[in-house]
Amino acid sequence: MHREQHQSSRKMIFLTLWIVISVILLPLFHSGSAEAAAKGGSVFVIPIDQEIEQGLGRFMERGFAEAAESKAGLILLDINTPGGRVDTADKLGKLIKDSPIPTVAYIRGEAASAGSYIALSANKIVMKPGSIIGAAALVDSKGQAVTDPKIIAWWKSSMASAAESGGRNPDIARGMVDSQIAVAIPELNFNKEKGQIISLTSEEALKLGYADHIASSEQEVIQWMGYSTDDVFYVKQTSAEKAAEILTNPIVQTLLLFIGIAGVVIELLVPGFGVPGILGILGFGLYFFGNYIAGFAGSETWLLFIIGLALLILEMFIPSFGILGILGSVSLVAGVVRAAYDMQHAFISLGIAFVAAVVVVAIIAIVFKDRGIWNRFVLKESLTADQGFSSVVNREMLLGQRGVSLTPLRPAGTVLIADERIDVVTNGEFIATDTPIIVSKVEGGRIVVKTDTSV
Repeated sequence: MHREQHQSSRKMIFLTLWIVISVILLPLFHSGSAEAAAKGGSVFVIPIDQEIEQGLGRFMERGFAEAAESKAGLILLDINTPGGRVDTADKLGKLIKDSPIPTVAYIRGEAASAGSYIALSANKIVMKPGSIIGAAALVDSKGQAVTDPKIIAWWKSSMASAAESGGRNPDIARGMVDSQIAVAIPELNFNKEKGQIISLTSEEALKLGYADHIASSEQEVIQWMGYSTDDVFYVKQTSAEKAAEILTNPIVQTLLLFIGIAGVVIELLVPGFGVPGILGILGFGLYFFGNYIAGFAGSETWLLFIIGLALLILEMFIPSFGILGILGSVSLVAGVVRAAYDMQHAFISLGIAFVAAVVVVAIIAIVFKDRGIWNRFVLKESLTADQGFSSVVNREMLLGQRGVSLTPLRPAGTVLIADERIDVVTNGEFIATDTPIIVSKVEGGRIVVKTDTSV
């Protein structure tokens, strides 16, 4: 009996010690595991809070490159965009999928159109309460629905593929793009009919697997992904990238081309102002700068533009039967078009800018017609005797002068007046050699004499 009590006491002591050790060490083990999870690397937050275009693409490429260089553990895409260019979204989707760094898309506003494709390309999707994803139907630059079946089929398959890669129902992604298909959504007790486009709220997306979690802040997302909120780096646009975003706007680019064309042409045709030339060069400079920063333009576009401008200037001073002008125009247009992100938009902008510039240049040429370069090639002054111009020597001072004939005057001949031999004529009379004469009339270069009867 005593032995059994002793064994029971030993068991109680061991159990008590085990409980004490567990209470003391368990939090330490838990803390250690949490720290290990937080040591997965820093978190890079890349905002996608603007229209999706090539400028954003360059910005995101830089952000992913910096994250890779820093050996980041997680990339958080902070999404709130109405969409944009699907070709740019396609490239960004590949950038996200090919990244060795885990990515999470945090939709804090809307991920519409191309924005939904970027979100679906991430490893995880977290949505803020009240946010939406979907509405990915294609529209053109004028806001009109795209009806080309080939383009719709490509975009629909791209969206479905992105959804399928994340284990999501691809039919819902197709329904976000194509209004002409029907999609059954039993989870929501809803069937998408023809003519409708699927757009999901955060709660709907969570039920359908189009969102993996709902969080109210980036910090919640980071913690949910198992990373520390103490090592978060926010990728921000540089001043040049912000400027490029403005300068690559189609309206701004048209205005810059107008200022460039009008300014340079006015300075060439009506020199002396200086200001139009400076504004023209500045307009072209900003046009190429914005496209270069956005990744559209390379150094060859600058070269084409400079060569074209130089040839046009030479055409004004070197007769080439228009060859230099044609080559210069082709080179200049090629530089402008190659610098733009879209050839069609570039031609439209260039055409509008050219027409507007022609009107302004014509008005300036009329107002300042007396200062135009054409005045260098046009004789403006009359060569009159009043201004000292004459095609013959003025001999009016000979009127009334006396002399002697050196040859017979029949009626023309030569006389000697004040030791100067002068060709003269008579009014028809014959005057023999060595006969005294007097100048009776001077008509320009015609000197009329008669016999001097006073001798």
